[in-house]
Amino acid sequence: MANEHPPLRVLIVDDEAPARSRLRDLLTDLAAEIPLEIAGEAGNGREAIDFLSVHPVDVVLLDIRMPEIDGIEVAQHLQKLGHPPAVIFATAYDVYAVQAFDLHAVDYLLKPIRSSRLREAFARARELKAPRMEVLQELRQEARTHLSINERGRVHLVPVGEIIYLKAELKYVTARTAEREYLLEESLTRLEQEFADRFVRVHRNCLVARAAIRGFERVAEPGGEGHWEVVLAGLEERLPVSRRQQHVVREIGKT
Repeated sequence: MANEHPPLRVLIVDDEAPARSRLRDLLTDLAAEIPLEIAGEAGNGREAIDFLSVHPVDVVLLDIRMPEIDGIEVAQHLQKLGHPPAVIFATAYDVYAVQAFDLHAVDYLLKPIRSSRLREAFARARELKAPRMEVLQELRQEARTHLSINERGRVHLVPVGEIIYLKAELKYVTARTAEREYLLEESLTRLEQEFADRFVRVHRNCLVARAAIRGFERVAEPGGEGHWEVVLAGLEERLPVSRRQQHVVREIGKT
């Protein structure tokens, strides 16, 4: 009888080539029992995001500990895809991680991955949903290294270290780097909480990277009043400091 479902398309993501090779072998053996096909491999989070922007898959086998962008952050960025894939995390034994995964019903495999456990995970893979963003935020309590946007169907990563300011405009937040602007569907308040060490609020609608502040200038106004503006590294643009946030001028001490 013909199988009711097409094969599950799987992407393997791990920064160690031997681990990817082992997973490929295990999945190849498993394909004799559960219809699946290996769509590709990625050696880091950026490669995974680039691949998935072009080649949709059903399941991502995603290593957690990877340099630059770890697996949980990768899963956060995948939320920007039109149809985020299901995720099965792979992790070395870690009491906190295992407890957190169990608490949030997030599927995971412990390394070294056993064929029997992999079979169990894929037996229910069609029922897996992409992990919810709020769950991923709880699992990864550190600040993200990148922000992400969906541009013309592709997920584009913006390194947080390159962002000069974040400004709320209508329902979007503009992230400004030295090269260009990006429109984010994020909350400015949530970004302020996540990146409190990196950005400072200068206005109710604007956060500025502390490292990008080169000083402040007083701008005269009619009637003798005036306001402060932020002088930015790498941009001619100046940003106004609201009266409520004038303490920033004193605290940063670059007047």
